[in-house]
Amino acid sequence: MSELSVQLYTLREALEADFEGALAKVAALGFTQVEPFQLVKFADRLRTGLGQTGLSAPTTHIDVLGGNQDEIYGIAVELGIQTIIQPYVDPARWLTEADVSQVASELNAAGKNAARQGLKVGYHNHHFELESMINGVHALEALAAQLEPEVVLEVDTYWAYAGGADVPALLGRLGGRVVALHLKDGDGTLDITKQVPVGSGVLPVWDIIAAAPDALRVVELDGSETDLFDAVGASREFLLADGAR
Repeated sequence: MSELSVQLYTLREALEADFEGALAKVAALGFTQVEPFQLVKFADRLRTGLGQTGLSAPTTHIDVLGGNQDEIYGIAVELGIQTIIQPYVDPARWLTEADVSQVASELNAAGKNAARQGLKVGYHNHHFELESMINGVHALEALAAQLEPEVVLEVDTYWAYAGGADVPALLGRLGGRVVALHLKDGDGTLDITKQVPVGSGVLPVWDIIAAAPDALRVVELDGSETDLFDAVGASREFLLADGAR
């Protein structure tokens, strides 16, 4: 796969200092796609920056459950974004079957609203949706079982691993619901400073990709002890080094 995306949260400090310059550096690394965060906050700068760099944004992170959905969907349509991903739901809401059912209901309602604009809504996990078990399955899987077809998943493979999941097996069970993967690496702990370029940590990256071969591959590091642009570039080189995989 020649086209990869990068979650811009990885480069949040560089974006705050020089938004357009940071996007230009991403493009210079060879990326053609990015995944913005805080879409409403950065909408004006994305309008300018994406146009200047030729980058596209097929997905974005934004609190769609707590935000103004009409505004969010309008910006997404304008920028050519197709999937709006809920990046987080309070860990306290993943402990019971009733709580997970309520999260599913809220995502389904947002998804129906988005579909009217030709958009999809998705959910992105952290570790706690995998640590929590509902009726013998990971809470993330309990959620997936209650989602309408128009609601999709972006599986953060590192956080799923840190939460105790067998990630390739998890992806196999979730199937076509998974439209994107967050690919990051590290020592498998919750310490974000231990995250490293993809391919240089403990995650079985190629087994993970093989379990969801059609999902968009989004490079992300929540933090690192190395330069984040260098880490993003090294991740891209690893993921493209063996195109036959």
